[in-house]
Amino acid sequence: MVTFKQMEALYWIVECGSFEAAASRLNMSQSAISKRIQELEDTFETAVFDRSRRTAQLSEKGMELLEHVRELLERRDVLLERMGAREVRVRRLRLGVTELTALTWLPQFVEAIRQDYPQLQIEPSVELSSELHRKLEHDELDVIVVPDVFEDARFVCTPLQRVENAWMCAPELVEGDGEVQLQELAQFTVMTQGSSSGTGLVYERWLAEQGVHLPRLITSHNLLVQVGLTISGIGISYLPRQCLSQLVERGALKVIQTRPRLPQVRYGALYRTDRRLGINSRIAELAGLCCDFSRLLLALP
Repeated sequence: MVTFKQMEALYWIVECGSFEAAASRLNMSQSAISKRIQELEDTFETAVFDRSRRTAQLSEKGMELLEHVRELLERRDVLLERMGAREVRVRRLRLGVTELTALTWLPQFVEAIRQDYPQLQIEPSVELSSELHRKLEHDELDVIVVPDVFEDARFVCTPLQRVENAWMCAPELVEGDGEVQLQELAQFTVMTQGSSSGTGLVYERWLAEQGVHLPRLITSHNLLVQVGLTISGIGISYLPRQCLSQLVERGALKVIQTRPRLPQVRYGALYRTDRRLGINSRIAELAGLCCDFSRLLLALP
């Protein structure tokens, strides 16, 4: 008779890539997890894994079995969901965020999730928006928090807060406090986040619409590096205004007032539409919680 424990063993070996990693994930010994697979093979009288390979590679029959195992485990989770066993539903949350979120509201969000969902394992990933979107597309992440620039019917987007950015520089780089025409920025070295960043993509498109060409560009994919280079006087950069207000007040950075001003960037929590109802409803609930915490995008903790 096939049991859920045997099916979970098969599922996690494939997910983790090895018997050893799966055993660690399930808090079992490697011999115990091997026994469960042996029981599966005895039941179906066929090899689930190709033992001629050094890594855990499924046999042809094993791949067929895995499809049914995934479906059965999902159906089990839906049943438990509907019966109200809240704490065991989404067993892990693969959460992808950009650097700005990681620096602002992610710690408080993780703590709140731990309070409400003590059995949920959170697996954060901090990367560029384009990479987070790719991982969500390939089902390597459950929820991503990124600038809302990806119009894709395959994903549900829960709108979050908007972030105000401003052009900033070292105080000695630009004289005076009056407004500067946007085209005048072309005389400076300008540091941008590039099109791999959601914010970078928003402003790349916007500058093109304004007919502004910046001949001297430095692309930085790291927000803290971008801030450091700006403070050092290398050039000017667009940076989150509220988050860096203390550096502006201390005189380490200066805000350049431009006409027109930079548009605000809306963030969103994205997840896939093709998840089964029970799983997706819980992920949607977690994405909704992001709304409560994304207001902290406005200030560093």
